[in-house]
Amino acid sequence: MDWAALLRAGLRGLHLRPAEFWSLSPAELMLMLGAGSVEPPMGRARLEELARAYPDRDQR
Repeated sequence: MDWAALLRAGLRGLHLRPAEFWSLSPAELMLMLGAGSVEPPMGRARLEELARAYPDRDQR
């Protein structure tokens, strides 16, 4: 990530204080910058689907 550019956008563009900038999650910052919608977190059903599709294998 280009933290310098994000910091400039947050401090200069959004007029955030440094503490406000650093308290944001990357998803919150991107949403504030208009970088599109943030996808909802993965639910249990999708996690279980992926676990079935890609089961852990014994590494022995």
